[in-house]
Amino acid sequence: MHTVTLQPSGQQFQVEDGEAVLAAALRQGLVLPYGCKNGACGSCKGKIVSGTVDYGVYQQKALPDEEKAQGKALFCQAKPLSDLVLEARTIGAVNGLQVKKLPCRIQKLERLTDDVMLLHLKLPANEKFVFLAGQFIEFLLKDGGRRSFSMANPPHDTELIQLHVRHVAGGQFTDHVFNKMKERDILRCEGPLGTFFLREESAKPVVFVASGTGFAPIKAVIEHMLHQGIARPMTLYWGGRRPKDLYLHALAEQWATEHPGVINYVPVISDGLPEDHWNGRSGLVHHAVMEDFPDLSSHQVYACGVPIMVDSAKRDFIALCKLPEDEFYADSFTTQADLAPPQAVSPK
Repeated sequence: MHTVTLQPSGQQFQVEDGEAVLAAALRQGLVLPYGCKNGACGSCKGKIVSGTVDYGVYQQKALPDEEKAQGKALFCQAKPLSDLVLEARTIGAVNGLQVKKLPCRIQKLERLTDDVMLLHLKLPANEKFVFLAGQFIEFLLKDGGRRSFSMANPPHDTELIQLHVRHVAGGQFTDHVFNKMKERDILRCEGPLGTFFLREESAKPVVFVASGTGFAPIKAVIEHMLHQGIARPMTLYWGGRRPKDLYLHALAEQWATEHPGVINYVPVISDGLPEDHWNGRSGLVHHAVMEDFPDLSSHQVYACGVPIMVDSAKRDFIALCKLPEDEFYADSFTTQADLAPPQAVSPK
């Protein structure tokens, strides 16, 4: 057993032999930033001030060699080989939330586009499910696997849990959703999970960056802010390859129309075709942000979607647009393909 001390808080917790830092912290009620818990998204990355670890199995892109050389590690995978001092902040806002394993019933299946399904889930009526806008749940599959999906509904609207599921070609679970799942099916889920949510103690203007179904948790956050009357200026950038990928485009336009001066919506298309007749912004969604906000030093950014977008946005906003590193919050949507072992490394 080893002792982990966090800086700057001075909080301490114990880690069993062979246990990952994140798992030990969560087990003892200390929530560190995290996302996929599989060494693929990089959300749990932090600095080792002193001590040694087994770095575990992780994706090279989540922890490049140069960052590892700087003392960084992925706490979801790192297992202490000695007592550790880590540079990491605990997240108090989620401490009071109870993570539950619950049955859920498919109340409704709604196909939004050819490859995006809106799932409406009904939880047991006698269970109070409390979460923060932006968090996710995991389906617990019969083969022991798990699949994570962000909740698209805000916490004040809990009659049904809404999930936006994109069909991944060859994906076992999403194939089932699109081809075999039917209303009234029963699944098991666990949640709420994750540390992607609005930091309400800040008054800074907010820039939201979504790609594809990364819109789901951002939708929940925006609807929460509007419901709570949080008046911080918001700009939403939503990127897709084709206009159809912006599957709730009319809803985002409605927000901007009904709340002028509060929320601005900028849709961005990267690979439009002539038949799309797209007249809006084109290119990479995070480049559109950089064109409009060359100085992000006084903003917060919340980015959600495919890993390449999230990683590129973080790198460029910090390096080129003066965004403070601790004001970038992200949920990187990793798929099972992202977790595949051939790309993973397991160095000591």
